[in-house]
Amino acid sequence: MKRKVSRKKPSRGHHGASPSLTAESSTRSAAEHEKQRSKIFGTICLASLGVVFGDIGTSPLYAFRECFQHGAIPGSPNPNDVLGILSLITWSLIIVISIKYLLYVMAADNKGEGGIFALLALRNRSAGQRFWFSTLSVFGAALLFGDGIITPAISVVSAVEGLRIASPSLQHFVVPISIVILVALFAFQRKGSGKVGLVFGPVMLLWFTVLGILGLIPIVKHPEIFAALNPLHAVTFFHERHWAAFVTLGAVFLVVTGGEALYADLGHFGRRAIRTTWFAIVLPALLLNYYGQGALLLSGAGTSHPFFGLAKGWALYPLVLLSAAAAVIASQAVISGVFSLTRQAVLMDQFPRVRIEQTSETEVGQVYVPAVNSFLMLACIALVVAFPSSDRLAGAYGVAVSATMVITTILLASIARDLWRWNIVLVSLVTGSLLIIDLAFFGANILKFVQGGWFALMIGGIFFVIMTTWKRGRVLLHRRLTEATDSLETVLDSLSNGSVNRVPGTSVFLTKRVRGAPPVLVHHVQHSHSLSENALIVNIVTLDVPRVPQEERIESEKLRPGIFRVRLKFGYLDLPDIPEALSGLKVCETEIKRDEVTYYVARGIILARERNPAMSRWREALFAFLLRNSSHAIDFLKVPPRQVVELGLEIDI
Repeated sequence: MKRKVSRKKPSRGHHGASPSLTAESSTRSAAEHEKQRSKIFGTICLASLGVVFGDIGTSPLYAFRECFQHGAIPGSPNPNDVLGILSLITWSLIIVISIKYLLYVMAADNKGEGGIFALLALRNRSAGQRFWFSTLSVFGAALLFGDGIITPAISVVSAVEGLRIASPSLQHFVVPISIVILVALFAFQRKGSGKVGLVFGPVMLLWFTVLGILGLIPIVKHPEIFAALNPLHAVTFFHERHWAAFVTLGAVFLVVTGGEALYADLGHFGRRAIRTTWFAIVLPALLLNYYGQGALLLSGAGTSHPFFGLAKGWALYPLVLLSAAAAVIASQAVISGVFSLTRQAVLMDQFPRVRIEQTSETEVGQVYVPAVNSFLMLACIALVVAFPSSDRLAGAYGVAVSATMVITTILLASIARDLWRWNIVLVSLVTGSLLIIDLAFFGANILKFVQGGWFALMIGGIFFVIMTTWKRGRVLLHRRLTEATDSLETVLDSLSNGSVNRVPGTSVFLTKRVRGAPPVLVHHVQHSHSLSENALIVNIVTLDVPRVPQEERIESEKLRPGIFRVRLKFGYLDLPDIPEALSGLKVCETEIKRDEVTYYVARGIILARERNPAMSRWREALFAFLLRNSSHAIDFLKVPPRQVVELGLEIDI
């Protein structure tokens, strides 16, 4: 009796067309589609500049300077130090970004989507969820929330610090101006990133062009700087500096901090566009600028701030403005990434429900999360006040991202072994080689714990506790509900014996439980002794895929006369809209009309016990707090409040 419900689409072809004509039309259509994709490929690459590469593209503002000011290199930089650090920067960009992320990590996509939750979904689909894999994934995601706080702060402050270079008397205005920019940036989020998305790409194209030109000028005077392309200079640097060289790795790491963004934005732009843009524009511009800063140091100039030292006279103020624009764009990309991460976590039941607003009718990836936005804004402002300069902020930066990169490498090993069926020797060789680099960067960054690294780990730890407590609490909650409720067959039999009145109308009982009777249905029947003529038990299921096509979203099954089970399937990037999903569904030859449906939902009230072997008392209290303050299910599922009947259930987990 089970059936898949789909909406018919009007035929686009002509009935009775000959096979040859159909084949010819299909060939022509495919050719036109490919031609159209080729036309917009340049546009896609341009758009990726403003979203994917904003974070890594603003690293020249502070990364190279940090290598000398806080990289444990005593005295004025000598040529060997400059060449050694430039060699480390060069090969970090090549190995970590070009090879690891663009070639290896991006191969692990979940139907075109990337990000750490895509890895979790892939693992679930390949061999079932393992505790350690899930725990690492959630911890990596939690650390990215810390990155969403630090990146806007350090990017904006680094850009505004150019005013101090132009005029030392403006130093006291750096923090106030940075706070004003951050407040404006976060206030703008409710309008959606699409409002300025059209200018992001061109501005970042100008930014990378300026980066290359500024770096090229001093390179022409000191072409010997290209000797840093030889990796032996990095080896010599470690041989001569020993511990100081290892400490400097914490600053060198700042050049690759946008690596996770490349993977997270895979679904928006695709591998081809991201790889093409990186190798054709971003990588050459970054290397030219870093080498230009190195050449400037070799000439004995620009030691206080190598980046802004590349601009002379009148060019400094326009560079400050362009840097501020690039910093805002980089911050916007990271903030949007945190919103997307939150949406995925909520839909996978890894995070408490929060209000999520779609800010674009055409771009599913553009969402706004008010609660997260307010938290990020307050945390960014507090961070700028506590660490009022980019060099101090750099101490807090890197720990979270380097830890996430280690986690990604470990998770990819499991994917390569179980899903790709790689030989264990190959998996060990690739994973071991990458882990040597990742752990070296993480070890160098953890040394900055006292200088500010604690902040990123603290934020990550807070979100990790919230996410794991929510997940564990939801599992226990569903278990208690299952134990306390009769089987579905028992409930249906009681409805068929005539003791329950059937009244006109359509009622929908929302539940995430695939088996058993929904407690809200049992509760309603016990107290009202009635049930609508058409009763739908609607199971809401989030699958381990990014999106579920509309025609595959609904399955229905007749349980008893007038009683149906409807399964609504969503991907972890879909925003559920229950009335929209059910509109047009036919049961008993009657079409569901969205304005004539009554929705029944349960509102659980957790009773924390003093002793619970399944969950400690403080975590049980935390879960109860999260459940009380999470967004209501009807808001999250887009159900009109005027059509809702809410039933309270007291549950002791």
